[in-house]
Amino acid sequence: MSGFDTLLSNSLDETIRKNLGEKSVHAIEKRLFEKYGISILQAILEFHKLDKVLREFFGEGAKGLEKKFLENSCKLKSKNKNEEDIIIKDERIIKTIIEALGDNDKSNILNAVGEDAKIISDILQETKLPQTSIYRKINSLINDGLLVEDGFIYTQDTRKVKKYRALFNNMKINIIKNKMSILVQMKKPNFSGSTILQIVCKN
Repeated sequence: MSGFDTLLSNSLDETIRKNLGEKSVHAIEKRLFEKYGISILQAILEFHKLDKVLREFFGEGAKGLEKKFLENSCKLKSKNKNEEDIIIKDERIIKTIIEALGDNDKSNILNAVGEDAKIISDILQETKLPQTSIYRKINSLINDGLLVEDGFIYTQDTRKVKKYRALFNNMKINIIKNKMSILVQMKKPNFSGSTILQIVCKN
């Protein structure tokens, strides 16, 4: 599952429920459970499953609905072959990002892995954070989708150790007429790892 999909999941769940209405949502949830044994929120993280069920209900109209759902949360701006610019508009996602940046420890962790993916011991050494604190903060960033796995290394005793990097390379906060948005840059591997973006952009 991609970090970006995790970041979008709660926002999309809320948007789907608001836009489709109680009866449609109930029918879709019933079908998702019959077919895959999962809820809408779980299906968002495996978006191809939600896409198949939406097509059962709405046919080709599912394409337009999915784009509408995504555009409520963010807007894609093509940049170049290596990076993608994304404007985050959803207040819940913005709050998650701002709260992470406002936490000194989390901000230091994200800065430490902004350019290159690193194993936790290297992040620990660079940030000088206590071991108990760093694991808790890293898990929180992973759960929010802001920190993603990016490869691994083998230690001398042949243990496989995961490397992590920040989901976004750069970000810029914009406030226009009291409305906040965040422009983020995401490397293509993180962008293409998103099932949501792959399906919705392909459609």
